Amino acid sequence: MTTITSNVATSAQTSASSSSGNIGKEYYSFIKLLTAQVKNQDPLAPMDSTQFVEQLATFSSLEQLVNSNTALSNIASMLSDLNGLMASQWLGQDVAFPSAYMPYTGNPATFSYEAPAGTTRSTLTVKDADGKAVWTETLDPNETVFKWNGQLTDGGTAAKDKMYEFVIDYYQDNTFMGTAIPEVISKVTDILSTGGTLQLGTAAGLTVDLAKIRKL
Repeated sequence: MTTITSNVATSAQTSASSSSGNIGKEYYSFIKLLTAQVKNQDPLAPMDSTQFVEQLATFSSLEQLVNSNTALSNIASMLSDLNGLMASQWLGQDVAFPSAYMPYTGNPATFSYEAPAGTTRSTLTVKDADGKAVWTETLDPNETVFKWNGQLTDGGTAAKDKMYEFVIDYYQDNTFMGTAIPEVISKVTDILSTGGTLQLGTAAGLTVDLAKIRKL
C-alpha cells in the first residue's frame, strides 16, 4: 500500500519527553548537590543563609518545571488517545483526499474534481510510471465525480497494482487555464500509525495522513 505523507500529539509528546528528561536531570543533580553541601558544610562556618534561600528558590523553580513537563506529557498522551478514537470512527467511511497518483487495483478508480469558473472543457490524462500518456478523455466540467476503468488508448487494460498518474487540464474554449490534482474517492479500510502519525488505509491502495482526508 502506497503512503501519502502531517501530529500535534506526537510533537507535543516528543517535545515534552525531551524537555522533561533534560530538566529532570538538572532537577535531580541540583538535589544531590544541595544535599551534599548541607551534609558537608563546616558546623563552625555554616552555609550563608542568603545563599541557601537562593538555592531553595532555584530548587522550587526546577520542581515546577518538572511538574509542568509531566503534565504536558500527560496531555500529549491524552491527545494521542483521542486521535486514535477519532480515527476509528472513519472505518468503512467514504472519504476524499488529494493525490495525483493511484495504483490500479483492478476496480474502477474513482476521483472528483471541481472545475474553476469559466471552464468549458476538462481533459484527464493518465500516465504510466515512465510518464507516458496511456489514456486521455474529455470530462464534463459540470460533473464532479468520474471513474477510470483501467482502459488504455491501445485497447488494453492497465496493469494491476501498477502506479498511474492522473492529471486534469482545464480550458476555456481553446485557452489553457491550468492543471489540477484530482481527489481520490475511496473507503477507509484500516488505521495505521507511522512514526506516531495517524494514517488511514484505503481500498484505493493508498495510505493517507488523517489530516489530509475529508469525509464525504
